[in-house]
Amino acid sequence: MRLSPHFSLEELTHSDTATRLGIDNTPTVEIIDNLTFLAGELEYVRNILGHPMLISSGFRSHVLNNHLGSKRTSSHTKGLAVDFICPSFGNPRSVCDAIVAANVNYDQVILEYDRWVHLSFHPDKPRKQALIIDKTGTRPFEDITT
Repeated sequence: MRLSPHFSLEELTHSDTATRLGIDNTPTVEIIDNLTFLAGELEYVRNILGHPMLISSGFRSHVLNNHLGSKRTSSHTKGLAVDFICPSFGNPRSVCDAIVAANVNYDQVILEYDRWVHLSFHPDKPRKQALIIDKTGTRPFEDITT
């Protein structure tokens, strides 16, 4: 099921871990509404990057999310977040730089371990929080030293 021109329900709900462990990762109608909103926001980001985004994690059922050790309040469980890379654009740090510079109306953009980007949206009150998470902890994105 296509949620937007470049993003499908299957892409935003697929999980190799869920498949391997037999975890049901089927979204509710409410979650599909959130995923449709998310897909629309991702179209804007894809336009900024000018290249396809390779999504490694989108919606996660609470069972899957718990298995992965993520917080119970994760936006992934609401269908409002993705983890992705965009190698045709550049490394995850440059992707975060572009998203922050473009003034995308995100809730959170997080550079995670210099390996992927977490991007979440909130339909009502986005926090516009840009962070880095790595082995040293969590800090504001602007604290990056190159």
